[in-house]
Parts: sequence; C-alpha cells; structure tokens
Amino acid sequence: MQEVGKVALVTGAARGQGRSHAVALAAEGADVVLVDICRQLDTCSYPLSTPEDLAETVAAVEAQGRKAVPLQIDVRDRAELDDAVDRAVGTLGRLDVVVANAAISPLGAGLPITAYTDTLGIVFGGVVNTIGSALKHLESGASIIVIGSTAALRASTTEGVSRHGHGGAAYSLGKQMLPLLVHDLAYQLGPRGIRVNAVHPSNTNTDLLHNEAMYRAFVPGAEHPTREQAESLFPTMQRMPVPFMEPSDITAAVKFLASDEARYITGQNLAVDGGALLLGT
Repeated sequence: MQEVGKVALVTGAARGQGRSHAVALAAEGADVVLVDICRQLDTCSYPLSTPEDLAETVAAVEAQGRKAVPLQIDVRDRAELDDAVDRAVGTLGRLDVVVANAAISPLGAGLPITAYTDTLGIVFGGVVNTIGSALKHLESGASIIVIGSTAALRASTTEGVSRHGHGGAAYSLGKQMLPLLVHDLAYQLGPRGIRVNAVHPSNTNTDLLHNEAMYRAFVPGAEHPTREQAESLFPTMQRMPVPFMEPSDITAAVKFLASDEARYITGQNLAVDGGALLLGT
C-alpha cells in the first residue's frame, strides 16, 4: 500500500491505537492531521492523553518524513473541529483518509450521570462530528474508517448500568450505533465514490484497557486489582488464546481500508477480535 501525496485525519491520535494508525499512514507516505483532547475529563475514570503524548505522535510522524498538524480539540465541539480541520486542509492541501478513532470508556458505579452524556458524546457524537467536519473536503476515492469495538456487534443490555456504571453503558450504546451509521453513510456517499467502513477490535493493548477501573471489571472482587490479575482473565474474551490485540493489529486493517487496494470495499464492519464474537453475545 502506498499513500504518497495523501492526507489523513486521525482522531484520538496522541497515543494508543490512534498513534499507531497515524504513524503507519505516515510511513506509507501520508501527511497527517492529529486530533486529540489532551486534557482530563472529570467523568473519566482513568488518565486521558496529554499535550506531551500528542507531541510524541507528531515526532513519530515527522520521523517518517511526513508533515504533522496537531490539533488539541474535544471532538464533541463541532464548531472548533470544523474551523481547525478547514485550516489544516488549507495547510496540507487536501484530505483523503479519515480515521474516527477517538473514544473513552470510563467504568465504575461511582461516576456521575454526566459520564453517560460525556461518553456518548465522544464515542458516537465525536464520530459524527469528525466525519461532518471532513466531508466537504473529501473527493472520489476518499476513505472513512470508523474504529468501533466488539461491543458494537453484541446485543444491547441494561446490565452495563449496574455492572460498569453510566460510562460503561454509554460506551456500549455508542459503539452499537456505529455499524448502522457506517451502513447508511456508505449508502449515501457511494455515488460520490467515497467509502465508509468500520474496524471493530476486541480488547486492545492501550491505556483504555490498562487502568484500574477496567481491571476491576474483570476482577470485581478485588479493591485494587493488579494488571497481572486482570491479564490472567483477559483471554476469556477471545476464542483464540490471547489476552488482547496489539494496536498494530488494528492498524493493519486500517491501512488496508485506507488504500486503493480496498477501492470497492464499503459499508463493511470488520472485526479484528481474536474470535471474540464466536463466543456469542
């Protein structure tokens, strides 16, 4: 795959999956617009990215010989996102690939009800805002890639409210709405030659997975569960005997869907999950 001369927009780019996607696209020849909130939300149960994280991604993109435009923006803020994306495209000249990756998953029964709206606003609303800000810049051949979750492909349940709190319930709902969005938007944009697909990972080796609130979801009886305790149970999520996916595993699918090799693939929901969905809902 070669993306020489193309420009990609990646949200949640400061670390984790987003950084992996951004650097890989840069390695293929794309300049990259890097969006991340880079500040803490009171309703999130684990530390979010920092400006220093985003600077590391910028350096990693530039190390590939490509341009990086960092934007410290909350994807819930459509007006700010519109303005910043317009300016970034003005600088880089075009936009070809959109990777709507930003998400939070705050777990815990002690979080306020606003954790629900904050999470849903990022997990689903942020995807809509990102695509909306990008659309006027996209031309035939462009690729939109939504990063979902295996939670998107499982049946909804109110059990999450009691088990994982308001944030966990909103994460599940937000992800479950993404496949329908991908299907409908692919239909709308098909005549314009713009493709829309989603990649749905199982547990992935990032900060969203590695935090005490998430560990507690796997080891509910422990007040302060350790990474080792949680990782001993992570393989129960997948049919294959692995604890989690690596960001690079998800990036491989993103690179393919961004490439011209996938020029006729649209409206698809691809699970990169180690067989998690084989275990049922």
